[in-house]
Amino acid sequence: MDTLTDPKKTASTAKPAKPAKVTRDPEGTRARILAAATEEFARYGLGGARVERIAEVAGTNKRMLYYHVGNKESLYLAVLEGAYAHIRATERTLSLETLDPPAAIARLIHFTWQYFLDHPEFMALLNIENLHRAELLKTSDKVHAMHSPFVQMIADVLARGVATGIFRAGVDPVQLYISIAGQSYFYLSNVHTLSVIFGRDLLAEEAKAERLDHMVELILSSLRA
Repeated sequence: MDTLTDPKKTASTAKPAKPAKVTRDPEGTRARILAAATEEFARYGLGGARVERIAEVAGTNKRMLYYHVGNKESLYLAVLEGAYAHIRATERTLSLETLDPPAAIARLIHFTWQYFLDHPEFMALLNIENLHRAELLKTSDKVHAMHSPFVQMIADVLARGVATGIFRAGVDPVQLYISIAGQSYFYLSNVHTLSVIFGRDLLAEEAKAERLDHMVELILSSLRA
């Protein structure tokens, strides 16, 4: 008698393999897509970014990408909104209301400077959107609401400074923030050309510390009564 297993019998009695369990994690998928898209847009710009690369890095496919975030322009806008939401949310943790006005402004300057250093992709996205004259950002129904509380936070610090006689009256909180951000932004976005022009390594630790001290003194001097 043949002791070999009958292949037909084996096929008919073997239990079918269980299909792999599909894990549904829409929030996780969207987060991975936005993270991959942030890197892609910051590196290649709106025109050069490729949805295929974003999907591959995010571990998904184009169909799922479109399902979660829409087309390429919608994805880019979501990345912009996410970038602004992150910096505004982080600024709210500074607790400026607990500090005396000069210390609060100094903390905001320190934070802005360090945030730009730590998040070059944010600066890259700003550059890209300004090249496009903020055409997609204009369509956002979220960005303005993000910034209003932040402006009010600065206005409250200024008001406390005026009330205590430390700051002069009449400073526009929007103009103040533009000055704070602009001093960091211009330096860092042009640091390579400026280093060549002036013969200094402006990214050296000593140079960065000097720049931060200079910005704090310049801004506070402009606010003093």
